Amino acid sequence: MSEIAQRHHKLAAEFDRRVVAVPDTAWDNASPCTGWTARDVLRHVLETSYRDMPAHVGLTVTIGSVDDDPVGSWRGARDQMQEILADPARAGLEYDGMFGRTSLQQTVAGFCLFDLLIHGWDIARATGGDETLPADEVHSTYEQAVGMGEMLRTDGVCGPAVPVPSDAPEQDRLLGLLGRDPRH
Repeated sequence: MSEIAQRHHKLAAEFDRRVVAVPDTAWDNASPCTGWTARDVLRHVLETSYRDMPAHVGLTVTIGSVDDDPVGSWRGARDQMQEILADPARAGLEYDGMFGRTSLQQTVAGFCLFDLLIHGWDIARATGGDETLPADEVHSTYEQAVGMGEMLRTDGVCGPAVPVPSDAPEQDRLLGLLGRDPRH
């Protein structure tokens, strides 16, 4: 299994832990993403990372109904993506992306894994779940986010940074950088 497939497996397990912990009555709770519920956050992850990314290379991941079965729709998409990433021929399919020539697995590494970590926290925050993120993934995502610079502030990516003390835990600094208030 490639490093990207391994990271997807790990972060998908973390995301899954948060998704299955959501009480049925909490899916429509407001999330830290302005105007979105926990269900909307899940829908966003499934549509952008699991439906749209493979479509760039002609692959299809079928997404079930997030409204009728949030957990089932997530698990079905997760399993399909993991199967794709386990196949080097499919994971390595290339296309012309926003930043030039890339592969599906590189797009998963750059966007999907980022979303699984951060939006997993969003869902946990919205629904009273465990907000603790894996420290190693927090560190690599923090470095990735810092490297994105002002691109983070483009419409639909992240809101304005939330001030967090420089000596705060790295998870809090990451969340603040991404426009989330770790204190509330």
